[in-house]
Amino acid sequence: MTASAESYEKLIRSAAQHLKGHQRRLFQAEVATELFGGNPRQAERRFGWGRDTVTTGLHELHQGIRCQENFSARGRPRWEEEDPQRAQDIRDIVEPHTHADPELKSQRHYTNLTAAEVLEALTTKKGYKGEELPSARSMRDILNRMGYRLKRIQKAKPLKKTKETDAIFANVHAVAEEIKNDPTTLGVSLDTKAKVNEGDYSRGGKKPDRFGGSDPQGLGP
Repeated sequence: MTASAESYEKLIRSAAQHLKGHQRRLFQAEVATELFGGNPRQAERRFGWGRDTVTTGLHELHQGIRCQENFSARGRPRWEEEDPQRAQDIRDIVEPHTHADPELKSQRHYTNLTAAEVLEALTTKKGYKGEELPSARSMRDILNRMGYRLKRIQKAKPLKKTKETDAIFANVHAVAEEIKNDPTTLGVSLDTKAKVNEGDYSRGGKKPDRFGGSDPQGLGP
C-alpha cells in the first residue's frame, strides 16, 4: 500500500502539533535535517513551522543542549503591567481612601472606592480615555492583584446598653436616698467609664465618633 506525499505531510504536521516544547523542536529539527538538509526556511515553507523555532531545535539537536521554556512570560501582559504609570495612577487614586487591617491580622489593604469610581477618577483626574480603560470587572481584578480589597468602611456604632445598666443605676439612686439625710456619711459621686483603647486601632478600628475622633474640650493637660 502506498501513500501520497500529502498524506505524509499531514502526518508530520499532526505529529508536531501533539508535541510541546523541547520535544517538538527536536522533532522539527530531525524532519528539517532529513528532508531539507537542515534548512529551516524550507521547513517553514513546507510545513508552516516558524524558522526561528526550527533553528533553535537544530542547535539543541547538534549541540546536545536544551533551552528552557518560559511559558509564564507568554501571552498578553496585564493592563497595569503594560505601562508602569498605570499602576502608579491607580495608587494615587486609591491610597487616600485605603485603610489597613484594623486588627493587624493580615497585610491586606481595604478601600471604600468601587471599581467604577476608580475608573471615573482615572478619566477625570488622570486624563484617560474610555477606550483606554478596562471594564469595571477587570478593574476589580486589577485592584485585587495590587493588594486592595473592596470594602465599605463601616460607621462607628455606639456600644450597646447592657442588661445590667438599669439595675446598676437603680441601686445607685437607692443608696443616694439612704445617705441623703445622714450627717455621718459623705457621699462622693464619680462618673467612670469602661476602659477603652484610643487611637486608630481601638474598637476594631472604629472611631468613637463619626468625625474620626477629636481632642476632648475643656480638659487640662
